[in-house]
Amino acid sequence: MKNTVENNSRITSDTIAVIHQAGEEPCGVRVDVSLEDIEKTVDHIVQENLNTILALRYRTNTGEYIGHVRKYLSWADPKTVKSVIDAKLYELLGERTAADNVKPTKKKEKTAVEAVPSPSEEELINPYTIFSQPSQNLMVHTKVLFSDGSVLRYQNTKELLEKHLKVTGGKVFTRFPPEPNGYLHIGHAKAMFVDFGLAKDRGGCCYLRYDDTNPEAEKKEYINHIEDIVKWMGWEPFKNTYTSDYFQELYNFAVELIRTGHAYVDHQNAEEIKEYREKKVNSPWRDRPIAESLKLFDEMRRGMIEEGHATLRMKQDMQNDNYNMFDLIAYRIKFTSHPHAGEKWCIYPTYDYAHCIVDSLENITHSLCTLEFETRRASYYWLLHSLGLYMPHVWEYSRLNVTNTVMSKRKLNYIVTNKYVDGWDDPRLLTLAGLRRRGVTPTSINAFVKGLGITRSDGSMIHVSRLEHHIREELNITAPRTMVVLNPLKVVITNMEPGKVIEVDAKKWPNDPSASYKVPFSRVVYIEQSDFRKKDSKDYYGLALGKSVWLRYAFQIKCTNVVFADDGETVCEIHAEYDPESKTKLKGVLHWVPESSPGLEPLKVEVRLFEKLFNSENPAELKDGWLTDINQNSKVVVSDAYALTTIEDAVVGDTFQFERLGYFAVDKSSTPGKLVFNRTVTLRDSYGKRGK
Repeated sequence: MKNTVENNSRITSDTIAVIHQAGEEPCGVRVDVSLEDIEKTVDHIVQENLNTILALRYRTNTGEYIGHVRKYLSWADPKTVKSVIDAKLYELLGERTAADNVKPTKKKEKTAVEAVPSPSEEELINPYTIFSQPSQNLMVHTKVLFSDGSVLRYQNTKELLEKHLKVTGGKVFTRFPPEPNGYLHIGHAKAMFVDFGLAKDRGGCCYLRYDDTNPEAEKKEYINHIEDIVKWMGWEPFKNTYTSDYFQELYNFAVELIRTGHAYVDHQNAEEIKEYREKKVNSPWRDRPIAESLKLFDEMRRGMIEEGHATLRMKQDMQNDNYNMFDLIAYRIKFTSHPHAGEKWCIYPTYDYAHCIVDSLENITHSLCTLEFETRRASYYWLLHSLGLYMPHVWEYSRLNVTNTVMSKRKLNYIVTNKYVDGWDDPRLLTLAGLRRRGVTPTSINAFVKGLGITRSDGSMIHVSRLEHHIREELNITAPRTMVVLNPLKVVITNMEPGKVIEVDAKKWPNDPSASYKVPFSRVVYIEQSDFRKKDSKDYYGLALGKSVWLRYAFQIKCTNVVFADDGETVCEIHAEYDPESKTKLKGVLHWVPESSPGLEPLKVEVRLFEKLFNSENPAELKDGWLTDINQNSKVVVSDAYALTTIEDAVVGDTFQFERLGYFAVDKSSTPGKLVFNRTVTLRDSYGKRGK
């Protein structure tokens, strides 16, 4: 080609494209490149990189795209190319926002827990500005390289997009698609925030779709839980659907795939499939006649073939660099009743086959998922393209990983079924049911997720203290104050008459003096055992023999005597005198609980103190040793704590701040005779020390 070009001839962009396809570079010629040539090339490159541009917006590296243009148009004026790219970005993205002016941070070497850059002010106000409009789904979504050197650029035809927009009215349609094989965890809270949040922000619709393609692992209990927890998190689905609602359509599409030569019935077992995929070798049944595959697939549907003896596989590209193009399984035989579809089917579609088709059937505009699914994008679009179906815009974001816990459903299921914890709603778990039982609110969870932003970062580990910070922020405002003594030590006020009671005002809310409650100060009160020492020291502000402290909201007392048990070491009770007139400022201020009435014990309650379930920040890294990392002291039960009678009518879910101890919530195991409280979070906030 190079030899056929004469000097001083004019070469168009079309000619240059042919030269490049031939693997040659034009040289020794003068070329006039028109503005139209540049605009066409820029359009092509922008479409190829659309996902990156929509994610990074004006923070994208335009210099890289200028280089791509000049690779095709070597003689194009760089300034003109830059102007065209800038104009195209403006057309695509609109005005710059504050978020677009934030400089990207340099990537640091990965550690167990990484600092995650806080979203910009613009992103905090509206984190959904990064997503495209449904009308832009005409553009190239992705390109797939095949092992034979060909490239497919998948995009909707104008006709398909117009048909889709007519159905949706141009609105955003998303879906939250959990598999009902366990309880949802805090990672699903982020998925809900992205899926439901985007639809709500754009005035669109979000389906709650149960991805129920694996009947062996799914239960009605999990389906009910998901519906309940989505509502608790504050989200309202446009419609509840099941993948199984579309089983007939999915089956029909599978037949169509076989007819068009894009699928075949395979008889390899799981081990053989794995071996052949590792070697990138085609199945011996890959090229069987279409009619034969149609007959066998029908026999699979009618239950005429034993389980494990046949699968339907998509005919993709076994030599591809992407293992998710290695002829993925579309259908397998399972003689198992389905929790939603019943006994109708004995073949079930896989996630890889069903997910994208149902997205298309439900006219989803934005198919949003976490980054581990990014390599499946090729298969997603290959299948929709093969069937001639509308293609949603796929966008992946970083998954949420939090320290000192496990997020894998398999691991969660193991520790639940083997009773390492007390069920899916154990307050030590970061399941949403566990967090709810612990006293965490959905608004604080959503605030935590929003604060992280919706990014395509590498999924850094988020320290649990960041979540606790948001929990404290809310409970500090919403939880009324009260006093509870975990390990009571009896204090007898010797200079107070028996039977005498003085009511003192205690603050229910720290910033509202008018909101108070009465606490009866009597001859016998109780303080924490840890607030008394037999020997005093300069750095100790509690009570000791001969020392004075303040009782919160009440009076100053001075220890005058200590009563020991027979062993001469254990303190049974202490005697003290109160001073009703003293105004002296003291550093020691203790919480306390009086007798419920003279001569009667205070209200007894059970208090459960929870710590992190795992000692390591990332127990998943321990692989086979992760179970040995469970914190044996993650749950401490205090059976006979003393509380003020003002909380005796509390009901399940009520939250309080126990002064000096932390925030607590009434547990569902409470009985009419005894309240049980779970510690939601301590008072101390370590998040600020790590950096917000």
